[in-house]
Amino acid sequence: MSSLHSIRPWRQIDRRKSRQIMVGNVPVGGDAPITVQTMTNTDTSDVAATVAQIQACADVGVDIVRVSTPDESSTTALREIVKQSPVPIVADIHFHYKRAIEAAEAGAACLRINPGNIGDASRVREVIKAAKDHGCSIRIGVNAGSLEKHLLDKYAEPCPEAMIESGLDHIKILQDNDFHEFKISCKASDVFLAAAAYQGLAEVTDAPIHLGITEAGGLTSGTIKSAIGMGNLLWAGIGDTIRVSLSADPVEEVKVGYEILKSLGLRHRGVNIISCPSCARQGFDVIKTVETLEKRLEHIKTPMSLSIIGCVVNGPGEALMTDVGFTGGGAGSGMVYLAGKQSHKLNNDEMVDHIVEQVEARASVLEAKAAAEAAE
Repeated sequence: MSSLHSIRPWRQIDRRKSRQIMVGNVPVGGDAPITVQTMTNTDTSDVAATVAQIQACADVGVDIVRVSTPDESSTTALREIVKQSPVPIVADIHFHYKRAIEAAEAGAACLRINPGNIGDASRVREVIKAAKDHGCSIRIGVNAGSLEKHLLDKYAEPCPEAMIESGLDHIKILQDNDFHEFKISCKASDVFLAAAAYQGLAEVTDAPIHLGITEAGGLTSGTIKSAIGMGNLLWAGIGDTIRVSLSADPVEEVKVGYEILKSLGLRHRGVNIISCPSCARQGFDVIKTVETLEKRLEHIKTPMSLSIIGCVVNGPGEALMTDVGFTGGGAGSGMVYLAGKQSHKLNNDEMVDHIVEQVEARASVLEAKAAAEAAE
């Protein structure tokens, strides 16, 4: 959303009311902003590579990072990773409950356990004790691909009812052990299955919900599936933290996550570029210009909007609603708009550098205004 926009009733999303927990120093649920997560794909025992990837994700705004801890060397490395990480770390646990205990001892902010493969209730209780002792929260991670055998026998196949029952069974174990610092997810690679399970789960628990379409695919297909599945749920007010699962660089997961939230007005970070797909009317190379500006403006964290439109059909109207705008005209020049108002003409060959300057200047103004308001 542009800083020029006001909230209109038809844009408003009423978020589901959930309990708030802490993942390290990051609040999840309640009235906290919806957080963006990703997961490293390095060898966890390689501390330098893992920390470098976490830092790259932090640079584009990630709030929480999950790290797989499949063996003892990983949990040993986790202690140093946690010390160097700029964001809270979630330890991803499968099969070996002892890894969860080791991860808690190593300083993980949260333990992600999969109810279908962590073991019996007694082992879960040991994990709970470690979480309590070391101030960890827990994410119950239900997954359609690893449901408990008795539920598959009961329902014959993965289905929303089986996933919800799995989640509630494990919520009960945590609550029976007086543990309440937990969130829950119920992921599936099928968009319909995941959405139905999440909708049902949201009705029967007040726990914070972690959204994701698991194993969504590559950058393009996974982005589309995630946007449809999570976008539908977020629009309905469901979801307190999200992870876009892509067979791609984790940095791309963070970028896509933010774009999904930004498109729904749920989170605002950096420059939202509004651009046309271009056609024969364009007064400059729109596609190349946008590609260049996306890279040149990655350092801007202040929420603001920029319109890059190739011609005067929609350009002036879009520019009136953005912080900075450029509309193609003719004869090698176009019109610059600042704060929604027509400002000055500019030659196309000067466009990129000038727009970057204008965006940086506008960002400084908005940052100063926000700082002044916060000080009042």
